[in-house]
Amino acid sequence: MMKSQLEIEVISIEKIIPSCPTPHHLRHYNFSFQDQINPPVFMPMVLFYPNPNPNTIFMDHHEDYERQTKCNHLKIALSQALTQFYVLAGRVVDNSHVNCEDQGVPYVEARANCQMSNVIQNPVPSEMNMFVPRALDDVQDLPMVIQITHFDCGGLAVSVAVSHKVGDALSFFMFLNAWAATARGETTGPPPRFESATLFPPKNIDSFKPNIGMVKENISTKRFVFTAPNIASLRDKYEFPAGRPTRIEALSAFIWTRFISATKSKIFESKNKIHTIFHAVNLRPRVDPPLPENYFGNISRPAITIPTNDNNDDDVARCRGIIETMRSAIRKVGDIGDGEKHLSWMKEKGRSFVKGELVTFNFTSLCRFPVYEADFGWGKAEWAGSASLTFKNLVVFMDTKNGGGIEAWINLKEEDMEKMEADKEFLSYVNSS
Repeated sequence: MMKSQLEIEVISIEKIIPSCPTPHHLRHYNFSFQDQINPPVFMPMVLFYPNPNPNTIFMDHHEDYERQTKCNHLKIALSQALTQFYVLAGRVVDNSHVNCEDQGVPYVEARANCQMSNVIQNPVPSEMNMFVPRALDDVQDLPMVIQITHFDCGGLAVSVAVSHKVGDALSFFMFLNAWAATARGETTGPPPRFESATLFPPKNIDSFKPNIGMVKENISTKRFVFTAPNIASLRDKYEFPAGRPTRIEALSAFIWTRFISATKSKIFESKNKIHTIFHAVNLRPRVDPPLPENYFGNISRPAITIPTNDNNDDDVARCRGIIETMRSAIRKVGDIGDGEKHLSWMKEKGRSFVKGELVTFNFTSLCRFPVYEADFGWGKAEWAGSASLTFKNLVVFMDTKNGGGIEAWINLKEEDMEKMEADKEFLSYVNSS
């Protein structure tokens, strides 16, 4: 594997605190049960903003002035936004609560040794981790970390990493876009509601290990782009009596069946293995009555599909069956009660995973999330990306900025990724450009 030529130099490290002190009655934020069972890992997003004046040539001191002006603008807005999102400026204590004493968000300023176009024209997922100030599993007691990276061309990357202990994807974008709106001098909409512990009361989970499934070594992450016409082709191909599958349903079934096909000699070696497909599902619109979108926290649960291991099915028939089962499983997600039952289920699946009896494949969709809405005052991002994550058999879907396509960030063991990249049927639906 060719070594990356990208180098990033840290210029400064500081902590940004809320512009107004957090009131005393808000300084103890209890985790919900859903927060407790989530893994201690950062959710990263890196947004790349081009230089709004690319034809302007500055002397070195003018470049420094422009850079510092942007950074100060971001820091002031961040401090103001943290007044509402005070939990993100606190510190996690014992997987039970956040001490919200305004300890501050680590804020790193850095400089890359290249043009921004060198990074985003052909993004390398492992390089994206260089824009995040900490390893994704090095959460410790931090709810969030931020890094601003300047390029030689005057562009910059804004990296935000939020701990999965304190929030889900919707919570992430709730904060990100509130920060951006504050930077633009606009209202941020309704403030976050930190009330998830009332929905999911915390429990004693001492015997449950939230970090099951996390791995660092031997993981390969690749970004595959599916164009709108190719996605439409898959949706047409997998249409079944109940209707045409959604984009995510079609891509999930396709990627899983190609994974099975590419690695079948290994994962079908034992009939004792149970194969499951997990989809993260936002609970807010699914509970009765529905919750407002400004509920902050981990208000999501997995929908579990157990596909058949019938090797006699052709791929189209198998995908249609998976989609039908998948759709049914997702529709059933919405019951927020009986946390003990869910915890027992999580413990059982954890034991099966450790024993090697459970083969999981996980999908998370950020499609239709406001990924490209974060405008800090100099326009929207040219491109936004994730990073190489610390889980195997994990796919993150993101909308392409234009054209209705979808980027699939696929995390697999290295030997499995090699087999996927050699699968002609899989590659026939991937954009080669």
